[in-house]
Amino acid sequence: MKMEERYGFEEALETDRRVWAVFPKIQARLLRSMLGAKKDMEGLAECLITRLALENFEFQARKEGDDLRISISKCPWLDMMVTSGREALSKRVGTTICNAEYRTWASEFGYDIFFLQEARICKGDETCVLRFTKAP
Repeated sequence: MKMEERYGFEEALETDRRVWAVFPKIQARLLRSMLGAKKDMEGLAECLITRLALENFEFQARKEGDDLRISISKCPWLDMMVTSGREALSKRVGTTICNAEYRTWASEFGYDIFFLQEARICKGDETCVLRFTKAP
């Protein structure tokens, strides 16, 4: 918010996007080391589920064939935006930051793992649906 006060919303959002393109690398590498997880879809599932649980997301994760599908029903980041009166910005912020963050998570576990977001609470959907899929 301090960046936004000084440089405006667009510059602050771009800086935030750049941070969330790097920070998940640190999280993923730390969790992979702590859990002894491999750089594959199973390792991604183990580490990302751990991270979501530690950050108090409410979610369900399941394998669908070779894909990992995570449905988030409660997002603490969105809750903070709503509580702070910034809900109107949540669609834009969530779309930008989640894409950067979860694409980075995917890339940390394999060059052939891709991220797709099929639904977003911040866009009015009932849940956020994250899908991680292997390249054909």
